[in-house]
Amino acid sequence: MTPIDEKTLAVLLSALPGTPRLVASGNFATPYTLLELADAQIESFALHMLNAQAPIPDRDGIVLETAFVGPGMRNSPRLRYFPCRLSVVPDLLQRTLPPDVVLLHTSTPRRGAVSLGIEVNILPAAIEAVRRRGGIVIAQMNPRMPFTFGDAVVPLDVIDYGFEVDARLPSPDPVRPSPAAAAIGERVAHRVSDGATLQAGIGAIPDAVIAGLRDRRELGVWTEMFSDGVLDLEHAGVLRHDEPLTASFLFGSRRLYDWVHENDRVHVLRVEKTNNPALIAAKPAMTSVNTALQVDLYAQANATRIGHRIYSGIGGQTDFIVGALHSPGGQALLALQSWHPRADVSTIVPMIDEATTSSQMSAVVTEHGVAELFGYDERAQARHLIEQAAHPDAREDLWEEAAALGLA
Repeated sequence: MTPIDEKTLAVLLSALPGTPRLVASGNFATPYTLLELADAQIESFALHMLNAQAPIPDRDGIVLETAFVGPGMRNSPRLRYFPCRLSVVPDLLQRTLPPDVVLLHTSTPRRGAVSLGIEVNILPAAIEAVRRRGGIVIAQMNPRMPFTFGDAVVPLDVIDYGFEVDARLPSPDPVRPSPAAAAIGERVAHRVSDGATLQAGIGAIPDAVIAGLRDRRELGVWTEMFSDGVLDLEHAGVLRHDEPLTASFLFGSRRLYDWVHENDRVHVLRVEKTNNPALIAAKPAMTSVNTALQVDLYAQANATRIGHRIYSGIGGQTDFIVGALHSPGGQALLALQSWHPRADVSTIVPMIDEATTSSQMSAVVTEHGVAELFGYDERAQARHLIEQAAHPDAREDLWEEAAALGLA
């Protein structure tokens, strides 16, 4: 690795030929300084990130690419969304979206390596792809980025240039769960047994689930991401100590970042491992908890679109549903409020009009109850969704639609 200053880096970026594709760390590890330099020096480029957080460059001349839309890209007219399970997004970088430059946000060097810290995800695959085609790897090295282990550790000799910054890592705003979210979290937590392995997605409901598990024992963590809730379980003595806590990316408070720094209890792995359904299925009593925007009477879920507008993406939901259903004693739970407070509509609908994200999970959980799905015929599934999960104000209309669909 060659150390580089801002002026030299600007010259390097301005000399890139054509319209290069840049792959950058996403989520809360976004390398903002490198992106600002790229925006200033490169007239036209494609920018590939997962769950990009604002602000990122977005102007004429830039194409925003992703398989999971974050708030930094969500409303851009320059967005190109690639529907893809998160576990196989690295294949996109090997085949159809080869990178020319990879922009990393890393720790400072230790023992001949840096760490990707709180975001591993697709980055190891991006580094491998760009080096195979003779591209460039640039690291924004930050002393505030925690040094995490697993696939996060990157030898200095695979990085071309290192650029030093000292920047605070952003954290998501804390969200207090609503009464409905708290009730859902309690219902889901009740289904998690001692010794189970936990995967929880992003949002107030998964956070409420984790908060309800403090009286469990010997839980494992194998998940796409985790936040402060897992740290709370660790301090409460809930988690088993014969295996590491495994995730592909992290985001949370400064307290979480300080805890994971040089903590060999935590392994941050590439997403081809964390989201591999076969590896998920090998975990005991794998309990997958995700959410959705809608569920229909055929037990199909939409977690990606509002109308025809892309909101997020397939992400890891299908990876973990499949893996959990094949785990001994496993279950795949979908948890959501029965009524959308902003749109003022039922989230249990007759039939999803948009593209579906997943289907045939173990159960759907709302604040009104638990609709058991696995092992039931389609009419029983629809009945359970209406009677146990739907908002009471929606049930009469849903019964009428169910009859029209041949489900009643």
